[in-house]
Amino acid sequence: MFDVERVLSRVQDERVTVLPGAPTIYQAILDHTERDHYDLSSLRVAVTGAADIPVELIRRVHDELPFRRVVTGYGLTEAGTASATEEGDDPEAIATTVGRPRPGFEVRVVGEGDRDLPAGEAGEVLLRGGSVMAGYLDDPEETEKVLSADGGFNAYPAEIENALLRHPDVQQAAVIGIPDERLGEVGMAFLVLADGAGVTPEGVIEWSRQQMANYKVPRAVEIVDELPLNATGKVVKETLREHAAAGRARDDGR
Repeated sequence: MFDVERVLSRVQDERVTVLPGAPTIYQAILDHTERDHYDLSSLRVAVTGAADIPVELIRRVHDELPFRRVVTGYGLTEAGTASATEEGDDPEAIATTVGRPRPGFEVRVVGEGDRDLPAGEAGEVLLRGGSVMAGYLDDPEETEKVLSADGGFNAYPAEIENALLRHPDVQQAAVIGIPDERLGEVGMAFLVLADGAGVTPEGVIEWSRQQMANYKVPRAVEIVDELPLNATGKVVKETLREHAAAGRARDDGR
């Protein structure tokens, strides 16, 4: 459990200089009524991310805490930190972007058919760099599935959907990304079940753990009567994202 007073005490006693954490950690420090009773002058660099960051939070960290630099970025276990903001970036850039590719990294955002997408369009992030993992230990078949020929790391919603469709009770599947405080984004699956099926969301998640790599397993599953489709029969994933966001808002309001 995160304990604000223990963190502040440790910063003071150990003269901590770099403090990484999700935005909620900085918010808790800023709002703590006893914050001024601790000597935090050693703090030099704040590293945040893994969730949406309010611009005002970055301003408060700059103005009310001794940090000289606040950094956000994008990374993953299989590659390390791929992009980050830089010294001199304003609060808006720090809060609303993940910065620029780090030295030695190449980053692409692609759509169907490995097509590079213009700025502002959502797609799959592909990385190439010296710290991208070389493969899974003693598992060349799984390595071949997730690493492209030029060294990128791929996890496509369509691939996860196809895996879910192998479940005997699943008739239709659609997978989207949803925010996660710890991981930044995780998968959520919307499923239409076959008539008479009795599988639960928990059962689907457990089944998925036996069928696919852990990073592909949906962290949330919702069973629905039907998927939203456009005139051409394609699933409207923006509608699913809005539905998921509304559900999170209801949960937060309890």
